[in-house]
Amino acid sequence: MAIPQFQEAMKPVLEFLSRNKESHTSEIRNYVASVFKTTNEEMEEMLPSKRAKLFYNRVAWAIQYLKMAELIESEKRSYYKITNAGKNYLPNSPSNITVQDLSKFEAFKLKKDSTEKSENIQEIQTLSSQTPEEMIQTGYNIILSDLSSELLKLLKSSSPYFFEFIVVDLLIKMGYGDKNDANAILTKKSGDEGVDGIIKEDKLGLEFIYVQAKRWENPVGRQEIQKFAGALQGQRAKKGVFITTSRFSNDAVEYVNKIESRIILIDGNELTKLMIEYGVGVSEKENFIIKKIDTDYFVEE
Repeated sequence: MAIPQFQEAMKPVLEFLSRNKESHTSEIRNYVASVFKTTNEEMEEMLPSKRAKLFYNRVAWAIQYLKMAELIESEKRSYYKITNAGKNYLPNSPSNITVQDLSKFEAFKLKKDSTEKSENIQEIQTLSSQTPEEMIQTGYNIILSDLSSELLKLLKSSSPYFFEFIVVDLLIKMGYGDKNDANAILTKKSGDEGVDGIIKEDKLGLEFIYVQAKRWENPVGRQEIQKFAGALQGQRAKKGVFITTSRFSNDAVEYVNKIESRIILIDGNELTKLMIEYGVGVSEKENFIIKKIDTDYFVEE
């Protein structure tokens, strides 16, 4: 069916624990999955960070919020049971328990106040269809999107020669060639028979990658790719990279898939993504580290 939001999972968690004694996290997860008919494939879906499973993460936060409201408790690692407060609340609870509902409990408010002194509960409710990790990922994606847009503007406003330099610099950062050994070169300004850059894949120059860079607004069509492919043949080259600040037309993409030469197409969106990933034209602003309890540390011998 679907992966529930963490708020949607809170009521099933409470219901399951009301009918069972102390239960392991895995048992709780399985019950929530059965309620929402979550498939095995959906249960394996990862968070964008690739560090945790999305379904597991949402159920974990449903448990955490119920625990903060003291509707459930845990006396040993990964095991939970319903409290008297939880038993009293469940019969009259709404069909879908939300963070705003939990904010009515004094225990929940105290815990929230201790970690978010200036936070508004209503503000939390607006965001809380996502778990904290998902909120961080959403915010991070927005920052990346804005950064990509700014990068693309700068690329489009740069001179053709400087744009070609950026492209070669990126490829070097990605591990192709070595700038210090002069293994990457730019051809004469504004292009050389359809080739803007040449990168040696190895120090002996046994294999070359030819680069074409177009600082365009309009889509790059098949004709331009054909010219580049012809330039590669003229150099007896097998590999090429065609990079543009715009995008490639469908017929250009289809053409590349049919020809013998290996040509990689990188459009504006992919270009800025790679620049951010490899630190070209960007610098680190802030670094956040999320920590968790080291349960092994608290195991007494």
